[in-house]
Parts: sequence; C-alpha cells; structure tokens
Amino acid sequence: MATPQHEVTSATPASTSPTAIRVALLGCGVVGTEVVRLLTTQRDDLTARIGATPELVGIAVQNLETERDPIIDRSLLTTDAEELVTRADIVVEVMGGLDTAGPLLHRAISHGAAVVTANKELLAKQGADLHNAADAAGVDLYFEAAVAGAIPLIRPVRESLAGDRIDRILGIVNGTTNYVLDQMTKTGANFDDVVAEAQRLGYAEADPTADVGGHDAAAKAAILASLAFHTHVTASDVSCEGITGITAEDVKWSKETGHVIKLLAIAERIKNNGTEAVSVRVHPALVPNSHPLANVDGAFNAVFIEAQAAGPLMFYGQGAGGAPTASAVVGDLVSAARHRVLGGTGPQRSSYAEIPILPAGEVRTHFQLRLRVADEPGVLAQVSQQLAEQQVSIETVRQILDQRPLDERAAESETPTAELVVTTHEASEAALAQTVEALEGLDVVTKIISILRVEGA
Repeated sequence: MATPQHEVTSATPASTSPTAIRVALLGCGVVGTEVVRLLTTQRDDLTARIGATPELVGIAVQNLETERDPIIDRSLLTTDAEELVTRADIVVEVMGGLDTAGPLLHRAISHGAAVVTANKELLAKQGADLHNAADAAGVDLYFEAAVAGAIPLIRPVRESLAGDRIDRILGIVNGTTNYVLDQMTKTGANFDDVVAEAQRLGYAEADPTADVGGHDAAAKAAILASLAFHTHVTASDVSCEGITGITAEDVKWSKETGHVIKLLAIAERIKNNGTEAVSVRVHPALVPNSHPLANVDGAFNAVFIEAQAAGPLMFYGQGAGGAPTASAVVGDLVSAARHRVLGGTGPQRSSYAEIPILPAGEVRTHFQLRLRVADEPGVLAQVSQQLAEQQVSIETVRQILDQRPLDERAAESETPTAELVVTTHEASEAALAQTVEALEGLDVVTKIISILRVEGA
C-alpha cells in the first residue's frame, strides 16, 4: 500500500534558490520590536550569512493605532494574521498565548512556511502537535528563545549532545523569581516588598503569578525534558510549586546552614523498581553555596546539565528581555532561512524513548524541616521516632533558641519553645508528607515553620 502523502503548498519551491526570504512577524511588543531592529540594522550581515535577503513582508498586530518604536515601518502592520502567514517563507511568532498563536502556526505550516517561536506555553502544551505537523510538511520548527532567552540551550541539548546521554538538568530558568530571591537574600526584605520593587523596575509583570507560581519555569522544564530524554513531556506532567511561601526567615536560615534558596527546574532520569523513569519538577530548593547555581544572581538564568560522556556543563546568561530574546529568535530565523536557500531541514522531534513519568510522590530528595517545639527534655527523641517510623533518616539536626519577641511567643504557647532544624537523608515526597502529618499530631510540636528541599548536594 502506498504511503499517504501530505499535501503542502510550499511558499518557496525547493528546486529554486531564492534571492529573498519572506518573513512574517506575529506580534510587535518588546521582543517583536527588537526582532525588527535586528532585521533592519543587521540586514547586510544577515544576507551574507543566509545567502538571501530576509525580507519582512508583514507584522501582525491587534491594534494598528498603537504608538510604536520608529524602527517599525507602519506600512507593514496588519490585523489580518491569517492572510499574512500564507505569503511567508518563515513565520516568526512572538505574540504568546495559545488560542490564537496555535492555529496561526498550524496554518503557516500547512502553507509550507518554517516556524520560529518563542512561545514556551504553546510548546509545553501543544508541542507534539506542532512538531508532527512540521515533520509531515517537511518544514523547520525552531524555538531557541522559548527557554532561557539568549542562552544557547535548546540547540546544544537537541544537537550538540545528541550523541550523548543526558542524566539530569538542573536550572534557574526564570529571571523574575531569581531576582526576587536574590534580593531577599541580599537585603533581608520580605517577599511582597521585593516583588513590588521588581514590578517597579520592570523585572516582574503587573500580574507576576506565572513567574512566582512556578508555571513559567514548569513550561520550560517540560520542553527541556522532552528534548533531553527523547520523551513526550507536557506542562501537566511537571510537579510545580512556586516561591510565594518563601519568607525572610527561610532565607535567613538558609544562610545559617550554608545554602541559598533558588527556584529550580529539575528534569532527571531515575531508576524506579528496576526500570527507568523521568522526574520533572519545579520548586524552591536549598542549594549549597559550593554549587555553581548558588552564585547566579539578579535576573540571570543558568542551567546545569549532567551528561554521561560530556560530564557537567553549565549555560549562563540573560534569560529574558527584548534584545536577548530577539537574538535567539533571529538566530533561529537564520538557520531556517539557510535551509530555505540550500534545501533540507533541521533536526526533527525525537520522542522514540517514551520513558514513563515518575509520580511526584515517588521522587526522592533531601529535605530541611524547621519545627517550633516545646523546650523540654525528650522532644528530639519523639521527633526522631516519627521520622524513623516513616523511614526518613536524619542527616543533621540543630536546636536553636526561639528568637521571636517575648509577647509573640507568649501569644502562641504558654510553655518555653525552641526551634529544630532537621535535614534528612534522601527520602520520597510521599514519606515526607506522612512524616509531616505525624509530626503535626505531636503535642510537643507547636508549629512546622517550613519545609524545603535540598538539591545539588
């Protein structure tokens, strides 16, 4: 039986070598404007690199009357994005979202256009459909800017390490949360005050939920895990916890124990009952001061990759911002345009492995618990017993005086209290949850102040 053929209307016939590559831009916000700037100011160099001139044929926007940077040629603006994508060789999408961007990119692919996108949410939720459509149509789908902005990360994982086996990815992939935690560490300020300052400086959106809630990082973790482990991973597969519960007191005690708190995206291969599984998660964690990620400050991003042959690798740089993101977008555009000129496409999606996703409760790591307890003999023994019954082993324990004001302590408990800082050996999330439930039932435990995972040890 003959193999079904996918009918594709090619924007540029493969048999000809074009003198110009027609580029359609979807979105003209901060990133879109910087893409136009690079295409305009670097036109001659880009032409030499590609072998044809990248010609911007239209910019799809929602409102034609919006005030824009002078670099934008207003004659290129259109609100008819559906028509625009049908007359381009390459469609660049920097508009974001799902409902509009997804159908437009499918329409572009069906008309034979290559696609360059910075849309992490779309890739994390609908990436498989887009990859399948691009593979069937024989066109490129590039997305370097979707994870870690200007940092070359997607291409090294997808291409440079294609001959290796990646075991683990540990990364700071959200600049907003790294800035917030870094400022809390340096100034001792509380979470709400630092977020407000980040909004004033432009590091955080007016609604920072996607960032501080961990959802932005989770989308990026899904993309990286899919590439690294050749397995289809979606955003819904990622266990996600943000930084909204981190207090100034947590940050203070992280210093005392030789750590710094970071929001980490973690993707790793795990042996589970004799078989291999993949764990993908995002959560705040205590990172030892000796680890390279501990020194990533401000709004910078960094990703630490552990590969069997290459060993440990670290990628560091600007993870967001108009110009850095546009750099990654235009880099993808150049690659796709070269393929238009010379023929062929870049690497296709690889999901042959289909390794199962490990349930969140079975993931194992180290934990640090801070407990407020009655300051009396036998308390540590009772706490230790509860951990032992759940097969959670204690690595270190430290008792400190309750340093709160006297009136605050009296309002909570009539008996003197102290704090215990307990660090565990590796234990499962499920065992830790059962331990916490057991500890909450002890009369000598006044409060479980915080629970933080320890990563990178």
